Amino acid sequence: MRELVLTIGNKNYSSWSLRPYLALAATGAPFREEVIPLSRPDSKAAILAVNPAGKVPVLRDGDLVIWDSLAICEYLAEQFPAAGLWPADAAERARARAISAEMHSGFAALRENMPMDIRARKPGRGHTPAALADAARVLAIWRGCRARAQGGPFLFGRFSIADAMYAPVTTRFVTYGVELDEVGRAYVDAVAALPAMQAWVAAAAQEPWTIEY
Repeated sequence: MRELVLTIGNKNYSSWSLRPYLALAATGAPFREEVIPLSRPDSKAAILAVNPAGKVPVLRDGDLVIWDSLAICEYLAEQFPAAGLWPADAAERARARAISAEMHSGFAALRENMPMDIRARKPGRGHTPAALADAARVLAIWRGCRARAQGGPFLFGRFSIADAMYAPVTTRFVTYGVELDEVGRAYVDAVAALPAMQAWVAAAAQEPWTIEY
């Protein structure tokens, strides 16, 4: 019987782990989670035991090992086409891939100055000019997508990989008190209402591990 296993870091801190988790949850396929706490003396060895690249998240599908959040999401879109993880329209699909790739490779200042910390509330912290410029770009992306979206509250209407890629940013904006426009607030609320997101946040609240930033 096929078994999908997703190895992730701490749910409170691992933004890269959250992304494929949401995509995998959206497929409806059963899967098993394994959590490797990060920033501990044995973390590196534990990760290397499941991924020679030494990083999480990792998806194992039988003998196949896939790492990198976006690569995992792409694999899930191919394996579970009925889930509609990319928009059906070719132009919208291209846009969704473009903004997902931008999130995957960009926004370094936002990541550095406002790391994901779901449990915390640190309003005003990390509001460097570069980080706020990144936040402004994210909000502009959301406004552009939502102006065209139909059929749901997400970036392309229904939930897609693009939403999985931006979901950790919604938590950062809450944690660090980033000012949101009406579109941004509605989108943050829509992501927060996802059952999979609620399950992730609830589990993050119960984790015993703490990483100091």
